[in-house]
Amino acid sequence: MRIEHLSKRFGAVQAVDDLTFTVHPGSVTGFLGPNGAGKTTTLRMLLGLVQPCAGTATIGGLAYRELDRPAHVVGAALEAASFHPGRSALDHLRVYAPQVGVPDRRCDEVLELVGLGAAAGRRVGGFSLGMRQRLGLATTLLGDPRVLLLDEPANGLDPEGIAWLRGFLRHLAAEGRTVLISSHVLSEVQQTVDDVVIIASGRLVHSSTLADLATLAGRTVRVSCPDTDGLQRLVAAHWPGSVEPADGARPGRVVLRDVDAASVGAAAFAAGLELHELTTQETGLEDVFLQLTNGREVVA
Repeated sequence: MRIEHLSKRFGAVQAVDDLTFTVHPGSVTGFLGPNGAGKTTTLRMLLGLVQPCAGTATIGGLAYRELDRPAHVVGAALEAASFHPGRSALDHLRVYAPQVGVPDRRCDEVLELVGLGAAAGRRVGGFSLGMRQRLGLATTLLGDPRVLLLDEPANGLDPEGIAWLRGFLRHLAAEGRTVLISSHVLSEVQQTVDDVVIIASGRLVHSSTLADLATLAGRTVRVSCPDTDGLQRLVAAHWPGSVEPADGARPGRVVLRDVDAASVGAAAFAAGLELHELTTQETGLEDVFLQLTNGREVVA
C-alpha cells in the first residue's frame, strides 16, 4: 500500500499536505497523529471516498476504484459501525454477505474467528461495546481481504478488549496481511504495531519501525553546581558529546543525555564538586510522540 504526495484541501483547511509513506504486508502499522491530523481523510482518499487534490493512494499499485472485487482485497472500518439493535449478529452479517459476494456460511466463519460464535443468535442491541467492535471487525473480514484499514479500533475498549484486539491483529499480520490501524494515542497501540507513521497537521513527521522510534526515547540528567568552571571541566572530561540545551539554562547548570545519574554523582564526588541538583528524567515513547506532533525537534 502506497501513499505518494497526497494532498487534500477543504476550503481554507489543508487537511492532508504532500503526504508520502508505504505500508508493508505481514506487519501491523500504526497510523498515528492527534485528532484532526488528517488520518481519516487519508484513509477515505485511499478508499476512493474523497477525491485528492494531488497525489495518489494505491493498493497493490492500483487505485481502489480499479480493484476487482474490492471487498476481497480491502476490509475497512472508518467509523463506529451502525447496527440494527433488533437484528442478531448473524443476521447483520447476512445483510452484507451478498454485497461482498460470499455465501452465508462465511458469516458463521467470521463470527467464530472474532470469538462471537456463541453469540451469533443474540440481538446486537444487547451487545457490549467490545462485542460490537468484534462484530464490526467480522464485517470487514467477510471477503477475507489481504488489507485491513481500521480507524481507532481500540476506541472505548476495556483492557481485556484491547488485549484481545492486539492478539487478533498480530495473528492477521502473521498470515501475511497488511494491517493499518489509526490512533491518536501511541500507548494504545505500541504493544501491537511493528511500524509507525506519524502525521501532524496533514504532514508526515516520522516514519520508521517502532524499534527505531524507541531509539529517540532516552534519559536525561539535570546537574547544577555552584562551581561553574569546575562543572564545565567535569563535563568536558567525561561527557562532551552528551550535553543538551537546558530549559532556562544558566551558568552552573547542564543537562546530559543518556548518562547515568550515579555516574555523574561519583565523578563529581571524585572531583570534589558540590552538586545542588542531580535529577534524572526519563523520556518515554509517548513523550517522543508528543514532541513530534507538537513540532518540537527530537534529538536522536
